Amino acid sequence: MSSKLLLGRYEILEKIGEGGMAVVYKAKDRLLNRYVAIKILRPEFTRDDQFIENFRKESQAAAGLSHPNIVNVYDVGKEGNINFIVMELIDGKPLSQIIEEKGKLDYKEAISITRQVASALSLAHKNQIIHRDVKPHNILITSSDTAKLADFGIARAVSKASIEEGNDKIMGSVHYFSPEQARGAYVDERSDIYSLGIVLYEMLTGKVPFDGDNPISIALMHINDPIPPVKGIPPQLEKVIEKATDKYQTNRYKTADEMIEDLDNIEFITKVMGGAIIREENGSSYDKEENSAIERKRDSSSDFYDKKVKKKTSKKKVAVIIAAVIVVLAALVAVGAISGWFSGSKEDIEVPSFKGMTLEDAQKEADELGLKVEKGEEVYSPDQEKGLITSQTPGEGSKVAEGQIITVNISKGKKDGVVPSVVGMDYKEAEEYLKSFGFELGIVKTATSTKPVDTIVTQTPEAGTTADVGTAIDVEISDGKGKEMKTVPMLVGLDVDAAKSTIEASGFKVGNISYEESNEYPKNTVTGQQYKQGEELEEGSTIDILISKGPAESEEPTEPSEPSSDPSDSGDSADSGNSQEISEE
Repeated sequence: MSSKLLLGRYEILEKIGEGGMAVVYKAKDRLLNRYVAIKILRPEFTRDDQFIENFRKESQAAAGLSHPNIVNVYDVGKEGNINFIVMELIDGKPLSQIIEEKGKLDYKEAISITRQVASALSLAHKNQIIHRDVKPHNILITSSDTAKLADFGIARAVSKASIEEGNDKIMGSVHYFSPEQARGAYVDERSDIYSLGIVLYEMLTGKVPFDGDNPISIALMHINDPIPPVKGIPPQLEKVIEKATDKYQTNRYKTADEMIEDLDNIEFITKVMGGAIIREENGSSYDKEENSAIERKRDSSSDFYDKKVKKKTSKKKVAVIIAAVIVVLAALVAVGAISGWFSGSKEDIEVPSFKGMTLEDAQKEADELGLKVEKGEEVYSPDQEKGLITSQTPGEGSKVAEGQIITVNISKGKKDGVVPSVVGMDYKEAEEYLKSFGFELGIVKTATSTKPVDTIVTQTPEAGTTADVGTAIDVEISDGKGKEMKTVPMLVGLDVDAAKSTIEASGFKVGNISYEESNEYPKNTVTGQQYKQGEELEEGSTIDILISKGPAESEEPTEPSEPSSDPSDSGDSADSGNSQEISEE
């Protein structure tokens, strides 16, 4: 690819990195006379039109982000079958390489990097952009120790691909997947926060918390297994990891800014508490440093000072014990909260309605059910007196695991012009109800839904918004004919009997079963599935699966070829990235 010119502007100079998704080149922008990094998608991804469309849209969105901790995206282009991103050329290394070289990072250095990445995510999230692939390979550390997050475009596009599409493409990312990503469920800003918590863990320990022989086993660990504890760091920092990597999205930091606030507080606390807040791990280096300092002072101090040191040391031991007890108790609470999650040992709990209750009464009822209630925002309500709960998330009737937090909004009292909620009501009853608040029933449309006939499923304007008295509220009502939608499970990697059971347990039927030779999967193991993990299908739909017959007798493994420099060649490739090897592992 060297000496090739893209769009008559970008001169490819040399390859500087590659990964599962893209190849990275150093190039020169002849128009602006500057050096840039160009990530060129590999050819296997250029054959998927939907992938390319997602890739372009997300890259263009990322190009609108300007932040010191985000790798600038300058351009998104295509020439022939070559799809590429033009990016800022970074003088530095990927964080993955730094961790490999150092083994593990000092906790203060880890906090600094985490804070910078969280700052980058904060801006992205405020612009409704979720990264979906936060990992050390996508974090570049410059020569001036600035962390820069890369690969927004590829991350979103790749999220359309599922785990079963190949170990090489997904293996690196699955180590940092949130439980909801592993299940193919709803992904939001808190999914990025989970991944960042895993990155923080790796920086502090030199290894990821979950590892295995294949992506499926690792994904299941994210879903079921608690994060192993980190020794020799401030308990406050371990709490940051625990909160960021909680199995439940609702229990994590709601925003990256909240995580930054806790990280900022740790430095202050460590200065006040000193080594007393560091838990001892075979005589941690932090304790040793403090003890050395004390010994130096003892050499030139009076007996009075010696007594003070002994007294301080005694207090320090007490503080260490207290801190350790607190951390152990917190860990036990966390383990208790997630026990049974996805294990089938406990049934899901149906969320009741807390609307109209006080926060205290709701908390009592939630405790009896094994749930938790957390205060959300204070809002004006058209139908609830001040101090009473006016709405909740998750909503009434939702099925959740034990320990789930239900966030409730508290009424600030009634206010003219606030639209009430009519969702869930029979539309005939809603008309009079709306009139009591000064509004009118507007257009009534029918929509296919699993809700009972004539039940309102949506309303416009939404409940809680402000509108002029007399405004018509349009609604959609259920026709009662909808079939319940179910989420397609991960099947690849399971043996045929387990796959059949999983399909049926997920609310589907086993479709056609085909067989193929495979050097990658053992005999009688699922190698492919008709629908991707995470897709929504009507309950009762059939799913076809492909099963391994075992390896071909004479098939020889082939080496991947270098990308061609001819844009007309279908083998032309590329992936995106930044300088000094942004790998997609």
